[in-house]
Amino acid sequence: MNKRTLPLLAALWPWLAQAENTAPEAEPIVDAIPAARDIAWPGVLALAVDASDVTRGIFQVHETIPVSTAGPLTLLYPKWLPGNHCPSGPITALAGIQFSAGGHTLAWQRDPVDVFAFHLDVPRGVKAVEARFQWLAPTEITQGRVVTTPYMLNLEWNTVVLYPAGYYVRRLPVAATLTLPPHWQAASALEIAGQTGATVHYQPTSLDTLVDSPVFAGANVRVVTLAPGVHLDVVADDPAQLAATEEEIQRHRNLVSQAVKLFGAQHYDHYDFLLALSDRQSGVGLEHHRSSENGVPEGYFTEWTNSPARRDLLPHEYTHSWNGKFRRPADLWTPDYATPMQDSLLWVYEGQTQFWGLVLAARSGLLTKEEALGALANIAAHLDTDPGRSWRPLADTTEDPIMAQRRPKGWRSWQRAEDYYNEGALIWLDADSLIRERSHGARSLDDFARAFFGVNNGDWGELTYHFDDVVKTLNAVQTNDWAAFLRARLDQVSTHAPLDGFTRGGYQLVYKDTPTAWFKASEKARKITDLTYSGGLVLDKEGAVSEVLWDGPAFNAGLTVGTKLIALNGRTFDAEQLKAALKARKSPLNLLVKTGDLFRSVDLNYTGGLRYPRLEPTSDRPGSLEALLAPKS
Repeated sequence: MNKRTLPLLAALWPWLAQAENTAPEAEPIVDAIPAARDIAWPGVLALAVDASDVTRGIFQVHETIPVSTAGPLTLLYPKWLPGNHCPSGPITALAGIQFSAGGHTLAWQRDPVDVFAFHLDVPRGVKAVEARFQWLAPTEITQGRVVTTPYMLNLEWNTVVLYPAGYYVRRLPVAATLTLPPHWQAASALEIAGQTGATVHYQPTSLDTLVDSPVFAGANVRVVTLAPGVHLDVVADDPAQLAATEEEIQRHRNLVSQAVKLFGAQHYDHYDFLLALSDRQSGVGLEHHRSSENGVPEGYFTEWTNSPARRDLLPHEYTHSWNGKFRRPADLWTPDYATPMQDSLLWVYEGQTQFWGLVLAARSGLLTKEEALGALANIAAHLDTDPGRSWRPLADTTEDPIMAQRRPKGWRSWQRAEDYYNEGALIWLDADSLIRERSHGARSLDDFARAFFGVNNGDWGELTYHFDDVVKTLNAVQTNDWAAFLRARLDQVSTHAPLDGFTRGGYQLVYKDTPTAWFKASEKARKITDLTYSGGLVLDKEGAVSEVLWDGPAFNAGLTVGTKLIALNGRTFDAEQLKAALKARKSPLNLLVKTGDLFRSVDLNYTGGLRYPRLEPTSDRPGSLEALLAPKS
């Protein structure tokens, strides 16, 4: 034996000895769930939901599922939810499950691979299976999104339904009823067949339409007609919050008219903006084809001038009726709620919606031009300073909903999150400015919107698309190598955000020592002190660090999310004093901080002063960005 092999054998011996240990073979995974087929279910599912116990948030559900044959039946709880882009069905809140048929209890078994599936056997001669269960709505934010208060509720039908596996959900008819507390009023895109006492009977519809048609209900409701067939349905804990001036209502009417002018078509037979005003119910922004769920804190109307940061929500969700609901990425459309979604085109689905949401907010008057520019400055600065863009390309962030499921991140600026929203918006701003420049102002991204989203007026089905369809439509508007343009911005890492849209549009991103009105309103709405560009940290109202910019001054001082600032230069910490010290460029600043039960003294080395982003014009002449934000006549 070669002497040089002895050390090698000695190093390998632990592995060779381990190889002789017992080693099992992998058990095959058996998929016992029938694949979805585009055939009709024989019968109508009857779904009765009693949501009257709003104090405890307990929804009682009784479902009748007609069957035509005996044998195995698999029922599914919705898992992959449209608009969430991930498997986020709240199945842990499902409890008390009981199945019966012909007066006899049926045994059931949860699928060992897909826990959203339930298997049972239907006896001979049975015409229907009865299902009874509760959906236990969160009563505090640590459990999930709060959807009930003593004065309002938000019902999403996907939380309270089981459906037969093996069928496209559009081929499953459902007749639903909803029982509310006495004297409450319900708002939804669903058609009402009638009402018996506190129980609303909805006209039968397909399961996909039902799930796409949530309900807002409450004791204090105001319904405003914005256009023929388009309503603003406002629900509030406090009836005083329903007070809106005629000017504020007119701006919402302008939103509808400006959107129709932009897209040139409507993909709904009627539309309901569902708007909840509450400090108790959790906020929400979720798109649907003929409605949208919108939840903001109190003050939307009553503190109008102080709350611009909330006013691009309705334009964003309304845009989704065209972008995301009617035109939908082919890999994101699924036949049921068990088939995994693929999110590769979210930079169109959400990115261009973010773009048009801000544009329509400005065109309608929901945001002033200055407020819209402030919002865009925030977006640009946030993305331009995030160091995570140096390693993670934008395209990879489209996988973030599936990976992170919107859970908080300790180092968001380095990890990146769902940046396809805002960076997608900057890419489309870049595209708009390029089209305007090369066509000498004759064309813009408005022409793309009309050509891509404005087809088939009145159709509220789904028209899917691929990357090449986006490129083809862009080229029809303005000849360019759009595939290379998009792929470079999606697939390549960079140290700076795509800001060419501002440059071509006649603006530049700068930093001043005073915040814009939008920045201040955003701080107020989020209850934070945002010093991202002035030391690299964000503080909550208690002085605890809620975000740290990777490799920034606060990061290098050893601060982390959750660290609480106790004292500044030997005196009790105060956020305003910290800002004054930063403005005076006093460095280092000595901080006494607490992390858990550990106190530390750290020095914050930073001499850049207070820095807040804003957009400034680069010439006296209005640029293409001005034209983009101006209302269409």
